[in-house]
Amino acid sequence: MHRLAVLGHPVGHSQSPRIHQAFASQVGIDIRYDKIQPPLDGFEARAREFIAAGAKGFNITVPFKFDAYQLADTVSDSARIAEAVNTIRVQADGKLVGDNTDGPGLVTDITVNLGWRLRGKRVLVLGAGGAVRGVLGHLLAAEPECLHLWNRTPAKSAVLVDQFDGLEHFASGDELESAYDLVINGTSAGLTGRLPAIPARVIGRNSCVYDMVYSDQTTDFNQWCQANSALATSDGLGMLVEQAALAFEIWFGLKVKTEPVIAMLRAT
Repeated sequence: MHRLAVLGHPVGHSQSPRIHQAFASQVGIDIRYDKIQPPLDGFEARAREFIAAGAKGFNITVPFKFDAYQLADTVSDSARIAEAVNTIRVQADGKLVGDNTDGPGLVTDITVNLGWRLRGKRVLVLGAGGAVRGVLGHLLAAEPECLHLWNRTPAKSAVLVDQFDGLEHFASGDELESAYDLVINGTSAGLTGRLPAIPARVIGRNSCVYDMVYSDQTTDFNQWCQANSALATSDGLGMLVEQAALAFEIWFGLKVKTEPVIAMLRAT
């Protein structure tokens, strides 16, 4: 039996065990996938304890993705650019290989599952935290016409502009353009009832809206966009499954089908 887990704080809400058990059933692999909640100052100790118990690998969610980046012995280009790791594979020699599957997971969900285009489109990303940092490189690689960034704290978005070529940020929501083709919410506002301080004109009748958080109900941000005549909205459940599928492939070298897993989670 292969031992896997997700480490986060909090972690009780995580759907990762269900997702990976479904993947394992597809390919006939026997796994045990746990939820582990280290103390906020105890990630490394708890991770190394799990590794010593025979872990094949583990996922990492907030707020430990930078801690995992520091823990890994080597990291992928994706993780290096994001300065965040959401997947660790334990090699036979005990070395830890870190990767970040969030960016390709998001792009796959947007372009394949939802059928929305990124290339040549005007894209607005909200937020400048770890969730956004992890996906910007892959969004830019999809060749949008422009990629604009807004964050409540302009200094944080300015740092990302210095890091990513082709990114432009706006210090004030009033400076944003009208009717973007795609708006991606990478803030926590989707579930809190607090909406980003952006003007409604960024949403047009042809705008698609993607909230990176996931919920069994329409997120507050998506409700606001629907009220402002957005063409289509989605939460981040598909991204969650797609990034998990890439993590599973990192561990086992096997591709899995994501569509039935997304459908299972939507139905329950």
